[in-house]
Amino acid sequence: MAIQSGRNFLHTPGPTNIPDRVLRAMMRPAVDLNDPEFMAMALSCFGDLKKIFKTGSDVYIYSANGHGGWEAALVNVLSAGDRVLVPETGHFSFNWSAMASSLGLEVDYVEADWRRAVDPNAVAERLRADTNQSIKAVLIVHTDTATSVTSDIPAVRKALDDTGHPALLMVDTIAALATVPFEFDAWGVDVAVAASQKGLMQPPGLAFNAVSKKALAAAEQATLPRNYWDWQRRHGREFYSHFCGTAPEHQLFALREALDMVLEEGLDAILTRHQRLSNAVRAAVEAWSQNGALSFNAIELEQRANSVTTILVDEPYNADALRETCSSRFNVSLGAGYGRLQGRAFRIGHMGYLNEPMILGALASVESSLALCGIPHGSGGTDAAIASLSAEK
Repeated sequence: MAIQSGRNFLHTPGPTNIPDRVLRAMMRPAVDLNDPEFMAMALSCFGDLKKIFKTGSDVYIYSANGHGGWEAALVNVLSAGDRVLVPETGHFSFNWSAMASSLGLEVDYVEADWRRAVDPNAVAERLRADTNQSIKAVLIVHTDTATSVTSDIPAVRKALDDTGHPALLMVDTIAALATVPFEFDAWGVDVAVAASQKGLMQPPGLAFNAVSKKALAAAEQATLPRNYWDWQRRHGREFYSHFCGTAPEHQLFALREALDMVLEEGLDAILTRHQRLSNAVRAAVEAWSQNGALSFNAIELEQRANSVTTILVDEPYNADALRETCSSRFNVSLGAGYGRLQGRAFRIGHMGYLNEPMILGALASVESSLALCGIPHGSGGTDAAIASLSAEK
């Protein structure tokens, strides 16, 4: 058994690193659910989440992961047999569509190659063809964590507006929120889904829905079964109604501390930091890709995520062997390829609680592991990342 000293470098794209401040915030006894200080703290989280989503609309907190947030979004606004449009961007767009199908919804799936963002023109074409306006919602994954492709949400909103289609715009921003700009109100989003374990620097276990007035109106007519997920039930006069029962106290302590950290650093500064760190990762991958066996999964530069980078590995080389070497030799954890990319790709997560030394340490370890595994690659990836960071002012 290998015995490793030092801290693990966690560069999976979720869960991400949890700051010590957030961990300490949870290390406390349980409190009375009706304690006035606890209730005030919990309610303050709703208001500050609105600042993260850039909305004046309601935000709901669930004790769940991102998949729970997906289900909440679907069952609140749709009825059995309703039709949803889902442009493919990767493993998670497919999974959200599969969930919709399992709930009795009709899925109009726009197939793609997992290497490009949502095509707004293809969305507009499907909407124009829907002359009966039977499509009730368009489901978009802002950043697909498996493919590291980020889509242009305002462009999709424009496609809806230009066609005059009344479908709800529902956005999975789980791997995008607090890593790239997201503006719920300004972009005309109707439902946004997020989770705690990505850019928000918390343990897995909380999911969020931000909800427009149009979506709330749709929820009054929707008939899919829902109880725990029901937005309307969470507007009761009693404090516990906000959580449909016992509040997840320690998750909320973590959320409050993480929100404090976001507000202290400033959301704009956080987005700038993610841009800077992702540029360094991309510089390294660009160097490794020269005359080697590696390539970016996301083909277009402007569509590459600021939260995660998916790197394709040519046959006959084994991406999983690279991950294992990185873990066993250097104590650096990377993400695996998902779905059709299984065994063909690895992922470097670069979101949340990260700084330059952490990124450089991870990249140097990947570069060393590439050599140990005999995977052909261009030289100087870590140097390219250093140069990228040095060029930033």
